[in-house]
Amino acid sequence: MAVTVNHTGITVADLDHSEAMFQQLFGFETLSRAARDPEMISRVTGVPGARVEVAYMRNGAATVELLCYSAPGDRADFRPRACDLGSLHMGFNVADLDEAVSEAAKWSLEMMGEIAVVNTGPNRGARIVYLRDPRDGVVLELIEPAP
Repeated sequence: MAVTVNHTGITVADLDHSEAMFQQLFGFETLSRAARDPEMISRVTGVPGARVEVAYMRNGAATVELLCYSAPGDRADFRPRACDLGSLHMGFNVADLDEAVSEAAKWSLEMMGEIAVVNTGPNRGARIVYLRDPRDGVVLELIEPAP
């Protein structure tokens, strides 16, 4: 069975904000943006009464699907720590981590820990930081490759 990655789906609180952030901060292009058929979304997700608008975006080989649900009314806010089961993050290579962190702050992204230098593995010598969007809890990692 041949398998390739199609996209990464991220549920967000404010589609306008997140779409603009992925465009301006991370260089994504919006391929489409539209509401989805509520009956089909409810069947696929197993969530009765689900209503969602989706922005489908691409940067090179990476595709993200930003989903903003307006129903059902009992949606929950899920903000796991990096160590908690189900926690996900998306990593981005950047040329200058300090500049990228400064630009990310303009989007209200907050550092979850501190900037660190990777001491082992394939990113050894790289500088990294985890950021969280306080609007919806999305976690993003910035990676400045080793010199």
